[in-house]
Amino acid sequence: METTVELHTLERGTGPLTLIFLHYFGGSAKEWRAVIEQLAAHYQCIAVDLRGHGDSPAPESGYSVDDMTDDLEAMLKRVDVSSFVLVGHSMSGKVALNLASRQPTGLQQVLLVSPSPPHPEPIPDKDRKEMLETHGTEQAAIKTFENITAKPVSKTDRQQIVTDNLRTSKVAWDAWLTEGSKEDIADRMSRVTVPVSIIAGNKDNALSPDVQSELTIPTLPNATFELLDGSGHLPTYEMPDALTNFILKKIAG
Repeated sequence: METTVELHTLERGTGPLTLIFLHYFGGSAKEWRAVIEQLAAHYQCIAVDLRGHGDSPAPESGYSVDDMTDDLEAMLKRVDVSSFVLVGHSMSGKVALNLASRQPTGLQQVLLVSPSPPHPEPIPDKDRKEMLETHGTEQAAIKTFENITAKPVSKTDRQQIVTDNLRTSKVAWDAWLTEGSKEDIADRMSRVTVPVSIIAGNKDNALSPDVQSELTIPTLPNATFELLDGSGHLPTYEMPDALTNFILKKIAG
């Protein structure tokens, strides 16, 4: 069993309910800043850098879905939250569902933004190969940004997206593409007993909404699914107000 790492977090706000925000592959906790700004007045918000991403440690091994989940469990014990909601995005959606299948004490519900499905993620082989070969170059990071966004974002946000891509450790990058994204945890989904709500941009070119309909929803029969009109894969940057409203609607309901 791999040793857990102490995850770097961004924390704001206080309240009886804690919102745990997890980021996409090649991203960081900073993607959630615009959303957290609107929620921190009423909730404790903790955005997490997963291992090998952002400012969290990047060990030379241990990047399976279970390893990332173990890190999260250790973080939850460290911050001692009693009632919380998991908000997972893309890669971390799979991690959030895996943690939910362990039925941690205090988990109220799971909110997923264009999540990587419990089944193996359908990334075309040519895309995997290109991402493995070109990671670490600014040109590739810019190309990725252009491919996964459908709406204009500010110059500052664009730079943050590119920077996060470039500072993702090579071992974390390679492990997700060659192993983590291919893991199949669908047989664990029957143990997810809390409500699950999914939202995805209808212009998402990284994970088509069809992926949710075909590979995620069937494993979670009680899940709800809605589309965010006009957004690509990064609604945290493209449509933060609409995403905040989705979160508020679900945690208030």
